[in-house]
Formats: sequence, structure tokens, C-alpha cells
Amino acid sequence: MNPIKLLVITSLIIFTTACATNSAKVNFDKNTEIETVNYKTFAWLTNAKIMAPPVDINPVMKERVDNSIEQAFIAKGYTLVDDPENADFAISYTVGSRDKIKVNSYPATYNSGFGWGRGYYGGRGYYGTMSMGTETSVRQYTEGKLAIDVYDVKNHQPVWHGWATKRLSSEDKETPSATLNEIVIKVVNQFQ
Repeated sequence: MNPIKLLVITSLIIFTTACATNSAKVNFDKNTEIETVNYKTFAWLTNAKIMAPPVDINPVMKERVDNSIEQAFIAKGYTLVDDPENADFAISYTVGSRDKIKVNSYPATYNSGFGWGRGYYGGRGYYGTMSMGTETSVRQYTEGKLAIDVYDVKNHQPVWHGWATKRLSSEDKETPSATLNEIVIKVVNQFQ
């Protein structure tokens, strides 16, 4: 393979991997004993809509989350009704964020081109004997989480739990609506 072509392909793979690391991780758990195929209507489980609001919840953001979740279920073809007792299923959600710290420690030669830098193989050879040091990086970030729960009204049982976690960037914090809608749609699309 041509070295330039190999370099371009490698660069694309690295770029794609770097972009994917900040995407939301979405997953779900389902109660397989309750059939959801005939569901047509939904309601909020409680008037508050959110199950357990954090103490410092932004009321404007809460309204955005409420509306985004409603619209995502409506877009899937379900009809919103006012009374939970008249619905096929009821929904609720929780949100939160957590500050995290990530510490990485690498051999000093790691950042000098796949180990081919000074000190490779313990520093023996042309440069003589050297001790191999390490480089440590510490990054602090905030991880947000959204979880949506679905309950069967007739059986009064939990049916489905979907969630997403995402490392929040400064752009996510400044303009949260687009990111929020994208994540809610990804979570709700897992529900069947």
C-alpha cells in the first residue's frame, strides 16, 4: 500500500475515534415478561414528570427535558394523554451530572511516535543507557446522565429503563438544547 494512502487512512481512523469518544453512550434494560407491542398511549407517571429532581436543577432545563421526552415518544407514534390511569404506559425520568477526573500515565517515549523516540527499549543503543520516565496527564470533566423509565399501567410494573451518559463539553453546556434533543431521541428510539 502507498505510504501516503496509509497515512491518510490512519489519520481518518484516528479522527473518527477522537470524534466518537465524546458521543453519548446509550443503553437500556427491558422487562421481557411484559409485552409492549400494543402500546398506543402514554402519560407522565406524576405531575412533576421527573422522578427525583436534583437540588440544583435548572427549571428552564427541566422544561426542555420534559418537552424533548414528550416529543420523542410522540414522534414514535404514541399519543400523550392527561390521566395515567387511561394510558397504556406511564413515563418518568431522572437527570444528573458528576464531576470526574481521568488520569493517564504513559512511558515518556509513548508521545514521540509510537515508541520510536529517545529512550525506546529502555534507552539502550545510540543514546546510551537512560532511565525511562513517565508522563502523566490529569483531566477533569463533567459527565451527564439521563435515564427514562416506562411503567405498564395495567400491571403497575416497570417495563423499560433507558439511559445515556455523555462527557459534557463546553459547547454542550453553552447550547444544551441540540445535544439534549439528540440524546433523548437516541434513548427513546431504543424503546419498542
